[in-house]
Amino acid sequence: MSFAALLRLRRPRLLRPVPRPQRWNRRRGSGCEPPAGAAVRIGCASGFWGDTAAAVPQLLYGGKLDFLVFDYLSEITMSLLTAAKARSPVLGYAPDFISTAMAPYIKDIHRKGIRVISNAGGINPLACAAALQEVAEKADIDLKIAVITGDDLMSEKENLRGAGITDLESGKPFPDSVHSMNVYLGARPISRALDLGADVVITGRCVDSGIVLGALIHSFGWNRDEFDLLAAGSLAGHLIECGAQCTGGIFTDWHVVPDWHNIGFPIVECSSEGDLIISKPPDTGGLISFGTVAEQLVYELGNPQRYLLPDVTCDFSEVSITEIPGFEGGAVKVHGAKGSPPSTFYKVGATYLDGFRATAVCPVGGPKAVQKGKLTAESILKRTRFMFSQLGYEDYSAVNIQVLGSEDTYGPHARRSIDGQGPREAVIWLAVHHKQKEALEIFSKEIAPAGAGMAPGLTGVIGGRPRISPVLKPFFFRYPKSNVQINLFLNGQYVETFEEDLTFTSDEAVSFDPPRINSELKDLPSGHHTYRLEDLAYTRSGDKGNSANIDESVWFSNSV
Repeated sequence: MSFAALLRLRRPRLLRPVPRPQRWNRRRGSGCEPPAGAAVRIGCASGFWGDTAAAVPQLLYGGKLDFLVFDYLSEITMSLLTAAKARSPVLGYAPDFISTAMAPYIKDIHRKGIRVISNAGGINPLACAAALQEVAEKADIDLKIAVITGDDLMSEKENLRGAGITDLESGKPFPDSVHSMNVYLGARPISRALDLGADVVITGRCVDSGIVLGALIHSFGWNRDEFDLLAAGSLAGHLIECGAQCTGGIFTDWHVVPDWHNIGFPIVECSSEGDLIISKPPDTGGLISFGTVAEQLVYELGNPQRYLLPDVTCDFSEVSITEIPGFEGGAVKVHGAKGSPPSTFYKVGATYLDGFRATAVCPVGGPKAVQKGKLTAESILKRTRFMFSQLGYEDYSAVNIQVLGSEDTYGPHARRSIDGQGPREAVIWLAVHHKQKEALEIFSKEIAPAGAGMAPGLTGVIGGRPRISPVLKPFFFRYPKSNVQINLFLNGQYVETFEEDLTFTSDEAVSFDPPRINSELKDLPSGHHTYRLEDLAYTRSGDKGNSANIDESVWFSNSV
């Protein structure tokens, strides 16, 4: 199915039952080269920092895995971890990886010979590894824990400030108040750490798909110029990196997905030829189908013909997704990824401080609750603006008033009640942004007084006095790979500096816009028809900071 025909019926094709490929693990294998058709099984137990603790045991005991991977990082997460490390030199990593994911299961992970790869290191991967080493010692097991460093560019902040760097998307100049700055490293350092015998590989920032591609490069010995295979491995990582998002989580047809409480986490079985089978552990909820996997395919993809990664430039426009019968909970075969040389540059994700925000959430009850809620929010803003003028503060940078229960989210398309009175209960959602924290401290103190001096029915302030938090925004730019020093450590000791090979690279100009599809739409009904979008398309949105690319959709031209 091409991307123009990802663009096809919502009804999927079925594949006849296929023989399962022989599993392969280089460390357990008898030779250095995998047999033709050999396969490696990789499960993903985390799509973000804070994902469910239920994922590890289902994958560990039911997944028959070679590798278990965890993806914890986002741009904002990196900034939060930077702040944590500033408070203490032993912080700055995702502690859930140690306490929730590894500590309870470390003996069984080791006994089963499952190797672990995670970007849980965040800003401080060496401290993360030290914490895991303590857990291993208490469990009386010998683990080889590798650490990859080099992604943190904060030491280069002053040099970069005057280098004329602009944001890749907006063209804005390099910000004054950079809070974090990290290179998206690739998969090769991970594969090298596995080659050195690591049982666990901990990284800082790397591309999300790299934690899977690194395992596949190690297992199959894929070369730097085998771009189609590298694209297939990157696709494998891309499909499972967000955990349950490809097993029925936030699926357009959510009502057909069973047992959310026990939703299965994804497993990719990848052959040495780059063929993929996506499944999940037995006896788990969720769903693997054409639709669930197709939605994840387009997640945060941009141009599907030029998806830029450190190890390969991917073309996913001809990817095929085919359902395989006979798998409990569903399974699909995926193939057709193509690759070309990567750039000589890394992408860098930085965050910078852009003022402060606070949010007040207050239930309102009684007749005309919506009107009372709106007038209360407007009055709080009017009162605090008057105080700002008295004290010499600027106005708010931005405000947002929503009364939940009134369909404010739908704007002009909201459906109002027949009697004109509206619901008898609603919730005020009042969010404000200001350059100065002191101004928002005034706002925060003026929420509770509304309960006694404004409309009746304000029953409380959810969470108490609103907290004031910094607003961190993303900034992206490119940085030469040759300027990045990547170091590998094993059990706390420096081992080597990874040398990035730039032989197979290309800096051809790339469009970040998806291609226009000019294919003729056939077999569509004529005349006046009205449909809901969810009846015509599978959709999936992604976000980077305050930018949400909700236009990423999988359209099917013959579905009506």
